Amino acid sequence: MTASVKIAPSILAADFAAFGAEIEAVEAQGADWIHVDVMDGHFVPNITFGPDTCRAIRPHVRTVMDVHLMIAPVDPYIEAFAKAGADILTAHVEAGPHIHRTLQAIRAAGCRPGVALNPGTPVEAVRPVLDLVDLVCVMTVNPGFGGQSFLPDTLSKVRQLRAWAGSGLHIEIDGGVAPATARACVEAGADVLVAGSAVFKGGSVSDPAPYGENIRAIRTAATSVTA
Repeated sequence: MTASVKIAPSILAADFAAFGAEIEAVEAQGADWIHVDVMDGHFVPNITFGPDTCRAIRPHVRTVMDVHLMIAPVDPYIEAFAKAGADILTAHVEAGPHIHRTLQAIRAAGCRPGVALNPGTPVEAVRPVLDLVDLVCVMTVNPGFGGQSFLPDTLSKVRQLRAWAGSGLHIEIDGGVAPATARACVEAGADVLVAGSAVFKGGSVSDPAPYGENIRAIRTAATSVTA
């Protein structure tokens, strides 16, 4: 698992006035995916990006555009985000009554489907749909804002998901990822680590070297896991 750990910087922590350049900078510095946190001010207490933002940044993303939909309802917006260029579309199990239908619609729109669950949601809530998804996103903070502290108790969900799914599923950690937490995430079974402030701190488009240093520090911590 450790050899294939992916670091996915969240552009929520980037310079909003320079998204294209920020994305190109973090990819050049070693990012594996680009994570886009979509928030609606309803499902979560913040408002961020819509399909137009995804469409605007798509030409700058050379890796994977990983779009996390923290919105409710989800279904009316699937087609728009798919057309905007999302590679992965992740919907929350808590966001609507028909998660099977939502995930099927994401696949039908040409995207890889993911399902996310909040810290207070039991892991059993996503077990019935594991055969429909390519990714499960385990929130290790309460969604809505970047820079929150990691909730270690949520890692028990990762261990259970890996036991259920084996190696055929991406398990993503979103929230509080940093060098100090990366090893525990991967030891539990995660293979995609979303990091915002831990990647973008100290750097800029004009001085991107700190992005690379931050990514390498997270990756080194994550891949120091012993078998």
